[in-house]
Amino acid sequence: MNSNPQIVIVGVGALGSHVVLFGRNLPVRFTVVDFDRVERKNTLSQFHSRMGVGRNKAQALGQAMQGLFGARLDVCPHRLTEDNVGELLREAALVVDCVDNAPTRQLIQTSAEQLALPCVHGALAPDGAYARIMWREEFAIDGGGEGQATCEDGEHLPFIATVAARMTGVIQRFLKDGTRLSYHIHPGGLMAV
Repeated sequence: MNSNPQIVIVGVGALGSHVVLFGRNLPVRFTVVDFDRVERKNTLSQFHSRMGVGRNKAQALGQAMQGLFGARLDVCPHRLTEDNVGELLREAALVVDCVDNAPTRQLIQTSAEQLALPCVHGALAPDGAYARIMWREEFAIDGGGEGQATCEDGEHLPFIATVAARMTGVIQRFLKDGTRLSYHIHPGGLMAV
C-alpha cells in the first residue's frame, strides 16, 4: 500500500503543468485532472511538448513525466463536474486549483469546503502582471470564464515558472508541517499574505 499522500491538481495548463514538473520529487501521489487537449500554442507556456499536441493534457503530462523522470501520475482526462467532484477529491490530502475559469474554481472551492479538505488556489493574470497563491478560506474568486485570454504566447513563461515554483514551495511546506503560506506575486516581487 502506498503511504504517500494524494495531491489532486485540477488544471494542468500553464500553472498546473509546471507545479507537477517542480513537484516531481515530493513524496506524494499526484492525481491530475484536465479535460482539455494540448494545442500547439500551449507548448510555448505550458510543460507540454509537441509530442503531446492533440492529446488530452492530463494523459500527455502523465506520459511526459513517466518518460522523462520515471514519475507516475494518476490521470483523469475528464472535466471536473458536480457529478464526479466528490469521487475525484474525497481521498485528497490536498486539492490544488490551477484552473483558469470562475465556475470550476467555485466548484473546487465549495467541494473542498464540504469535504473538509485543504485547498490552495493558484491564479495567473493573462497578461503576466499578477498572480495569487491563496488558501480556500481567504481566496475570493473573481470573474473569468472559459474563452478568456490565457498565458499562451510564451512571453510570460519566466513569470509562470516563478509562480509555479512558489506554489510548489507552498505545497511542500504544507506537507512538512501544515503551514499555509499565501502570496500575491508580480514580476517585480512578492508579498506574503
